[in-house]
Amino acid sequence: MAEVKSMFREVLPKQGQLSVEDVTTMVLCKPKLLPLKSLTLEKLEKMQQAAQDTIRQQETAEKEDQQIAH
Repeated sequence: MAEVKSMFREVLPKQGQLSVEDVTTMVLCKPKLLPLKSLTLEKLEKMQQAAQDTIRQQETAEKEDQQIAH
């Protein structure tokens, strides 16, 4: 692991006791699962599907009207 240079320089006392604090360690946490599709994308897909369904219904209604007219 590469050492990170700090803005602070280390100062060690020349007299007295030297105390060492615990070094923080990395803590592993549960992975966060992200959805494969975002909510916005799902909403857009639903809107597009609804629009396509509406167009299909209109087309079938037009075909039925044409068949009735003949």
